[in-house]
Amino acid sequence: MSFTTVALPTAAPRRVLAFGAWLKNAAGLLEGDRFVLSPNHGDLGTPEACGALDRSIEQLATQAGGPVDAVAHDLHPDFYSTHLAHRWAARLGVPAYAVQHHHAHIAVVQAEAGLGDVIGLALDGVGLGSDGTSCGGELLRCSATGFERLDHLPPLLLPGGDIAAREPWRMAAAVMTTLGQRDQIEPRFAPVVGEQAARIVATLLGRGLNCSVTTSAGRWFDAAAGVLGLSVRQAEEAEAALALERAATVWLDTHPAPDRPPQADLDLRPLFADLLALPAAAQAQGAARFHIALAQGLVAEARAAATRHGLTHVVLGGGCFFNRLLSQRVTTGLEAAGLQVHRPTALSCGDGGLALGQAWVAAHRRGRST
Repeated sequence: MSFTTVALPTAAPRRVLAFGAWLKNAAGLLEGDRFVLSPNHGDLGTPEACGALDRSIEQLATQAGGPVDAVAHDLHPDFYSTHLAHRWAARLGVPAYAVQHHHAHIAVVQAEAGLGDVIGLALDGVGLGSDGTSCGGELLRCSATGFERLDHLPPLLLPGGDIAAREPWRMAAAVMTTLGQRDQIEPRFAPVVGEQAARIVATLLGRGLNCSVTTSAGRWFDAAAGVLGLSVRQAEEAEAALALERAATVWLDTHPAPDRPPQADLDLRPLFADLLALPAAAQAQGAARFHIALAQGLVAEARAAATRHGLTHVVLGGGCFFNRLLSQRVTTGLEAAGLQVHRPTALSCGDGGLALGQAWVAAHRRGRST
């Protein structure tokens, strides 16, 4: 197996084994000023991925230069990585630290760049929040040991549960419900997905049945793609978001940015009321408007939070920042306000690099407790 070593500008106070995320899982060992990351094991929904994680942890523990002081894992109690971390904690006689998913995304960059307290924008598909809900569109204030949730994208219902993440039209229907347009779900989507499917989803949303709640930025991207007719069902992860980014990029290459009042907060619902009224021929323009408004809202909220807390560093983390258009516009807006913007450099901004953030937080928590 091929392991990657990352040099860090600041030494961690304790040696930690980290067990990574559920998706694109990779484990790691943090000791001193270096972090060793395992190969990517894939998603932990298969026996093969779980077995690969087992082997990586064994190898990382063997190559540690001294006793491991703690183990770190995701906050979700049901992940295989969480169960494995607790078994290793008992085996080593050390504490196991649960690290919230989006805090870990920001902590990756705190470790890579040697940063103290920061404002964090963590945008991705899903991560369990400290309140037990599904999160993913987060404005945070982070230290090395803890975080405060300052704001988030508006919550959306997931009609049908996890299947909604694979069918963007369902997320579009969820937005329509929040806007009081549930009676328009069938007329809008029945020609595309069939009358029965459209009627069932409208009923689920109306009754709140089998509809968990999320603040995920990924699901807002899906909703935009569904509203604009760019994606109905996804064959691959992030297919809808990529289609949305491509359409927006092409449109902005040949048009000036839409002349509209700037988005001042994270409430995207008024924007979606406008997107729902666009003609089909304007889907690329709608994609551009979505990206611009989201970036403006993120910049406005992060600027205000930085001023309020006396901070000058903003960290971008989570898989949504693979989106170049969003990342560039957020970075440009924040830098124009005199803020220093950071994102992962040696590791992925997605879940593949999450183990470093987990380990960094656990190392400082362990260091504070001894």
